[in-house]
Amino acid sequence: MVFHMVLLRVKKSVTKPKLAKVMNSIGALKQVISGMASYAWGPYSSPEGLNKGFTHGFCMTFKTAKQRNGYLTHPEHENVKMAVLSILDGGIEAVVAFDFEA
Repeated sequence: MVFHMVLLRVKKSVTKPKLAKVMNSIGALKQVISGMASYAWGPYSSPEGLNKGFTHGFCMTFKTAKQRNGYLTHPEHENVKMAVLSILDGGIEAVVAFDFEA
C-alpha cells in the first residue's frame, strides 16, 4: 500500500465553500484515475502545535507505486493541482508531499 500525504498552507482569505470545492475535487479524481483506494482531507486539529504553519492536509492510498505514479502524471491531476495552488499562501512553497509504502 502506498500512502500519499500532502500538507498545505491555505490562504486565510479562502472561504470554507471554496476550500471544500477544491479539496473535494481532489477526491473526485478517484472516479477518473484508477488505483486510488481512499482519500480523506481536513484542517489541522492536533493540540501539539507542530504543524509549522500548515493548515490543512490530505491523504490518499494506492495499492501499488505504479498506480500512484499514474495518478501523479495524469492530466486531470494537473488540472486539480492548479486549483490547489490557487488557494495556497505561497504557491508550491506552501506544500509538503510525503509518500511511503507499508
